[in-house]
Amino acid sequence: MLNAGEVSMAVNQKIAEALKRISFEHREADYHHHTYDEDMFQYELIRNGDLKALEVGKKMFEGPTTGHLSDDPVKNYQFLFVASITLACRFCIEGGMPTEEAFNLSDLYIQQMEKCSTVNEIFVLHDEMFRDYTTRMQAIRRKEAFSRPVTRCMEYIENHLQEPLSVRLLSEKLGISESYVSTIFKKEIGIPVSEYIRRMRIDTAKTLLQYTEFSCLEIAEYLCFSSDCHFSQVFSKCF
Repeated sequence: MLNAGEVSMAVNQKIAEALKRISFEHREADYHHHTYDEDMFQYELIRNGDLKALEVGKKMFEGPTTGHLSDDPVKNYQFLFVASITLACRFCIEGGMPTEEAFNLSDLYIQQMEKCSTVNEIFVLHDEMFRDYTTRMQAIRRKEAFSRPVTRCMEYIENHLQEPLSVRLLSEKLGISESYVSTIFKKEIGIPVSEYIRRMRIDTAKTLLQYTEFSCLEIAEYLCFSSDCHFSQVFSKCF
């Protein structure tokens, strides 16, 4: 019976032989992976909230220099998708995205990827994933340029969308006057507080409709719309 050391040696030898074989095959086919710098560039764009990431990411993921991890095309791109989102997630955390948000987003997209049955579906989902992470990082970058009162307002709104919200409530919670909240928020964000709240709720509703089994009525109640009819009217105006 082989001991652990002998088993390890045998495995290493097989891997070494396989590596020589695949290296030879790639040289004969004039096939090359993209470089490390090329690979990392797309994730640096995501971390910086730069929408160029969408074009670069698509070219890298769908191009001829992507990896070959399985002879099954769908499995191959599923593996590549997991590798891609793992890097996107880590770069975003380094860039300031809350860790739990970044990991939850990764879990969500991998769950969606498992449901893909064609390569094209994976391509579409990969584009969506890149856009999602990039736009979230773009929002984080914008927040860094806002004053502390406005940032606190935005954070409170985003964390309490399931509760009644108003300028008066924000004023009370943050200890600043209603007039100051309204004035500085509109000046820095470009829209009134009420419009920002509406947009955030609609964006959240879109995610819930796409990725959960909740009904329109349940989502409307959760996000404090007066009725599912009102929710449908507001939602239809936005999309």
